[in-house]
Amino acid sequence: MNPALSRTALKTLAIVGVAAVIALLVWSELRPQGLGDAFTSGNGRIEATEIDVATKTPGRVLEITVDEGDFVQPGQVLARMDTEVLDAQLNQARAQVRQAENAILTAQAMVAQRESEKATAEAVVAQRRAELTAAQKRYQRTETLVARNAMPRQQLDDDLANMQSLQAALAAARAQVLSTEAGIAAAKSQVIEAESAVEAARASVARLQADIRDSELKTDRVARVQYRVAQPGEVLGAGGKLLNLVDLADVYMTFFLPERQAGRVAMGSEARLVIDAAPQYVIPARITYVASVAQFTPKTVETESEREKLMFRVKARIDPGLLRKHMEQVKTGLPGVAYLKLDADAEWPAHLQINVGQ
Repeated sequence: MNPALSRTALKTLAIVGVAAVIALLVWSELRPQGLGDAFTSGNGRIEATEIDVATKTPGRVLEITVDEGDFVQPGQVLARMDTEVLDAQLNQARAQVRQAENAILTAQAMVAQRESEKATAEAVVAQRRAELTAAQKRYQRTETLVARNAMPRQQLDDDLANMQSLQAALAAARAQVLSTEAGIAAAKSQVIEAESAVEAARASVARLQADIRDSELKTDRVARVQYRVAQPGEVLGAGGKLLNLVDLADVYMTFFLPERQAGRVAMGSEARLVIDAAPQYVIPARITYVASVAQFTPKTVETESEREKLMFRVKARIDPGLLRKHMEQVKTGLPGVAYLKLDADAEWPAHLQINVGQ
């Protein structure tokens, strides 16, 4: 073998060896450092609770006071429905209330009249009873005198007929009392019926007033208008949607974890969110939901290992106080990474320290 070739080969091997060592050292310094077993992460997207603003009753859209992208505050009027028909129905219901109230007065007057008739009938009963008592005594005296032949028999027959006539008159007077009592009961029943009609009419008024108030569609939270589903002039049925809002106080990231990691996640534990659009910021969050049933990994979610087929859905909710301070920067649909601490005693690494003002 040529000694010169041998020396050249050795030099080449030495150079390759040195290069390999240098490359190994560089790779060891620059390779990504994992978080270790105390931490885990998952890819997800920023989401928020959505609210549909819809009509309670069918009608025509009169006005929509907000546009897509607008921020709205609690109590703000978002849209108004045409209330012309409801106003007419309300006037009708109020007239029915007045009519029913007058019916109560009429029924109460009827009760008073029937009670007066009863008092008159009872007075007639007392009169007939007194007349009958006098007739009975007269008949007894006449009977005694006829037995002594001091009076003619005809007088006894006349007194008997008079007594029987007064007995019939007393029975008729008592029947009249019973008739007036029935009339009183019927009149009182009419009072109750009229009072019920007043309550029903007032309930109709209250319902229509509530429907008119609900025709002004308001928000009960701080939110942003995402979509306008309807336009002024359109006729919608009950439950027809006008707007779609995003609740800016309930923003979270949904991501998926394999079973061995999801089982170690505690409710309320700390999380850190890093959004792709702003990787320089680390956002604090709390775990508010861990699915109790595993599911197949969605195609839109990348996982660290293709072997992981069944995953658990997890939600990390951003602090509402922090959201209020940065409300105009809140956007949904942004992808990012959620980092979780599985070991409570572990310290967050430097690159996951919170750097968003709270």
